[in-house]
Amino acid sequence: MDAIQKNLLEQIAGLHEIPAGAYNIRANGESVSRNTTANIDIVTKEDKNGIDIIIKSGTKKESVHIPVLLSQTGLEEMVYNDFHIGEDCDVTIVAGCGIHNGGDAKSRHDGIHSFFVGKGSKVRYVEKHYGSGDGKGERIMNPTTVVEMDEDSYMEMETVQIKGVDSTRRSTKAVLKDRATLVIKEKLMTHGDQFAETEFEVDLAGEGSGTNVISRAVAKDNSRQEFISKIHGNNKCNGHTECDAIIMDNAKISAIPEITASHLEASLIHEAAIGKIAGEQIIKLMTLGLTEEEAEAQIINGFLK
Repeated sequence: MDAIQKNLLEQIAGLHEIPAGAYNIRANGESVSRNTTANIDIVTKEDKNGIDIIIKSGTKKESVHIPVLLSQTGLEEMVYNDFHIGEDCDVTIVAGCGIHNGGDAKSRHDGIHSFFVGKGSKVRYVEKHYGSGDGKGERIMNPTTVVEMDEDSYMEMETVQIKGVDSTRRSTKAVLKDRATLVIKEKLMTHGDQFAETEFEVDLAGEGSGTNVISRAVAKDNSRQEFISKIHGNNKCNGHTECDAIIMDNAKISAIPEITASHLEASLIHEAAIGKIAGEQIIKLMTLGLTEEEAEAQIINGFLK
């Protein structure tokens, strides 16, 4: 990897070097490095672009890294990755995409990640998006996530996008069986003329299933954001969705939470709040020696932390 690709890898996966454990690093449309373990196998798909990640039942305290790097301007791709997670596992999966575009043509990565989480398994999934480069070409990312959770399973998703992505449409759909729990934490910041759309849809099909969908977003300059969250309570279940957003400059934000109950013992809550940074917060920090710009940045960093 060259210096640009190494920087992208650090930004989206926190890696300064090749990670331990299982990994598949994809750069400019090709797999450039891969490693498997006794419990985690990674297999190239034969019918379409992508990989199958197969995690054996009982696998504990192991991780999988599958970052995607694009540094070639004008490259557009669609990738399909399937995660087959056995029963009684406890694993961490780190994904994400970094695009550096120094040219005039748009660069685009679309990915469909499908998760099949086995009974009693626990999964932490981290997905970060990052863009860089001073070219006029757009940096576009459209991730789709599909989740099927078996009984007594737990999954926590952390999605982060705070810099350099011109356009993104994120779609996440999940179906939960008995006593399964899904927690989603989104952090998003847009600036310039960027656009971001996020849609979460969770079907609480199993008895005792639950979900908590939390979004923290900041929109600056002329950027636009749309947040859509849908929770369907189809059994005795608990669901909560929350969107808190800070709006600045000439930005626009739309928050559309939706909850639907079709069972007498479905307990569902939705919350949404959009507002500007309070002036007294900035003044208080300025009295401590910060400039107005520094105070604003400090407040945003704390909000998105």
